[in-house]
Amino acid sequence: MRVNGVTVKPAQPVRRGDEIRIRHAGTERIVVVEQIIHKRVGPPVAAQCLIDRSPPPPPKEVLATLPRRDRGAGRPTKRERRETDRLMGRID
Repeated sequence: MRVNGVTVKPAQPVRRGDEIRIRHAGTERIVVVEQIIHKRVGPPVAAQCLIDRSPPPPPKEVLATLPRRDRGAGRPTKRERRETDRLMGRID
């Protein structure tokens, strides 16, 4: 989690105009604080207090080309990890 480009803890207080960047499940979410909330409110009210500037999700065609392991297949072997690294261009 980053506030205005600085890594912070989740309990960091924010001010109006702060940009918050969060990486979750391989995607980045960028929001700008528009209004400060001083008490707990529901999600619809909280959504009105920020501006979402997140990039659009990647197209489904790109997600379909990413290699995936079968569910329950266990950890990859050393050979499989090397093959994956070669595919991703991490090892020559």
